[in-house]
Amino acid sequence: MSSPDHNQMSQDPFSREATRLRKSFFEMNLYEGFELLIMLVLTGLIMVITTIATWHLTKEVWYLVMSSQIDASNMPAFQEVFGNIFTVIIALEFKSSLRISLSHSRDVVRVRTIVLIALLAVSRKFIILDLHEVRPAEMLAFSAAVLALGVVYWLIREQDIRVATGKGELIAQTPVPPVKTDE
Repeated sequence: MSSPDHNQMSQDPFSREATRLRKSFFEMNLYEGFELLIMLVLTGLIMVITTIATWHLTKEVWYLVMSSQIDASNMPAFQEVFGNIFTVIIALEFKSSLRISLSHSRDVVRVRTIVLIALLAVSRKFIILDLHEVRPAEMLAFSAAVLALGVVYWLIREQDIRVATGKGELIAQTPVPPVKTDE
């Protein structure tokens, strides 16, 4: 029968993940170990930055509420608050993409998450954009970026669905029916 400490440690997700990473670290080559170390450092930094950004956002919203400046007609204040909320969401999504990279095999590339982060960043830009100061060409460029990122995200998602359902066959692997000839 196992000890209570062993059962408690096996149920603790942080300890379980640390043990898994430690075991896999010793199976890696030098570059893979370096990459893991950098990802762990980046994860820690993003956690600190996200915590600080959330603290500043909380203080900002508290100040706006207490000073009665949060008003539906005060668009610059709304844009700033929602821009800061999107900044925290982008940081969380970025942290999530690092966590996914750490928890999956080294060969997994999460392009869909990167495209989603880019979509969030451009969406944040739309929220904080002052329509009176933006030129039409800039607005067109942002719109084209959102459209392109949306299409890429949709294509990647469709490919992931095909692979997950086993329908991700290449056209070259699909048998071509014989062509009848009149001889």
